[in-house]
Amino acid sequence: MDEGQSAWLDGELAACSLADERLTKRLRKLLGQVGGAMGQSLPFACQDWANAKAAYRFLSNDRVNEADILAGHFQSTRDRAGAAEGLIFVLHDTTEFTYQREAPEAIGITKRVNSGRDKAGRVRSHTVCGILMHSSLALTPEGVPLGLAAVKVWTRQKFKGTAALKKKVNPTRVPIEKKESIRWLDNLTQSTELLGGAGRCVHIGDRESDIYELFCLAHDLGTHFVLRTCVNRRAGDGDHTVADEMDEVAAKKRHLVDVRDNNGNPDQALLEVRYRKIRVLPPIGKWKRYPPLELTVIHAEEAATPRNRKKISWKLITNLPIGSARAAVEKLEWYAMRWKIEVFHKILKSGCRAEDSRLRTAQRLANLIAVFCIVSWRVFWMTTLNRAAPNAPPELALTASELHLLDHLLTTRPTMRKTLSHYLTKIAKLGGYLARASDPPPGNIVMWRGLSRLRDIELGANIPPRCG
Repeated sequence: MDEGQSAWLDGELAACSLADERLTKRLRKLLGQVGGAMGQSLPFACQDWANAKAAYRFLSNDRVNEADILAGHFQSTRDRAGAAEGLIFVLHDTTEFTYQREAPEAIGITKRVNSGRDKAGRVRSHTVCGILMHSSLALTPEGVPLGLAAVKVWTRQKFKGTAALKKKVNPTRVPIEKKESIRWLDNLTQSTELLGGAGRCVHIGDRESDIYELFCLAHDLGTHFVLRTCVNRRAGDGDHTVADEMDEVAAKKRHLVDVRDNNGNPDQALLEVRYRKIRVLPPIGKWKRYPPLELTVIHAEEAATPRNRKKISWKLITNLPIGSARAAVEKLEWYAMRWKIEVFHKILKSGCRAEDSRLRTAQRLANLIAVFCIVSWRVFWMTTLNRAAPNAPPELALTASELHLLDHLLTTRPTMRKTLSHYLTKIAKLGGYLARASDPPPGNIVMWRGLSRLRDIELGANIPPRCG
């Protein structure tokens, strides 16, 4: 294994210790192979049957799971967070991986979808084969991803639609421990404990995270959250709701944001921002178990309905203090960073092609996805670092051998400063980036293409010459 591959693998796997030292060595080799052939199949990445067979055995080993594979990366995330200054944003989201299998029971199912209508006009439906992953990604305020802080992978052996369940039982009366939404609480706890300093963590989630138990857990842990709410909860003494109180609040600021219409054209939205600190009550079925909480609700809505796009209406809830309209807008901007975890999931699916794998069981797929998570983070980290800290020293992300190769592959003016951005742009050029004056900074796609090509070039450069 060349120096470039070895350096970053050592950093991400230093704290990783599997049940057997041989398994740890195999993980290190597999991660290097997958990282050097991003988006390719396992046989392509492994190059020969012996290595491919060893990779399959590792992924199917009962003593290996996704938590073990990611343990070293979690520790590296903790170290990077400890070296960073200021707040740490933890983005939470769930994504699903879909597969086509003749025997889906070996993997599980995620949901039931409509398949259209048959000749008699009856609605048909089918179950979707796949697994789900709930991930928590740590970022700096500048948007640089520090790494994953928690991951939970699961699958359903039997699927029952939410609508069907609501006809039989009131979901608010079901203990959180018996629901899939417990994953939000588990990841909140794990990520807060991992990163240390609960007071510097701000957890950000979409409407699926609007869980009263999560509010209480964050309060107990002493950590913060900014979540998008979808439930009109009871407020005050219980004789009215949060929406009733917010209707009494006048707009305290107008905030202009850049958006895109349905055709992808640039547009602007003028949001009216309202906020109020409210005494929020738990669901009626759980009022004896959980206490009322003092939370701040923020509403940001467009007064008029635009013609070429959907009207923007954000309703956020937070336990952070908000003493001014400027502070309320700041929380809106923090929530807007949530899309970055969707970018991370896109790299997993489009860059690593996690849904193209032909592995047959949920365990093997979960282990492979855990390996992909580390590779995807590195691509995302380098792409974002190029924008957030372009003048940083190149040694922050690249090894001496990689810098040496890039200097020989793509020459530049002697007077040009050799910053991190200088070398990352060279990698992007290997992936097809043109680097014209009007071009934006390189994105994730050209970055992962460039890294894969640089890996191939490194392999060729390290072949010893033969004489005679």
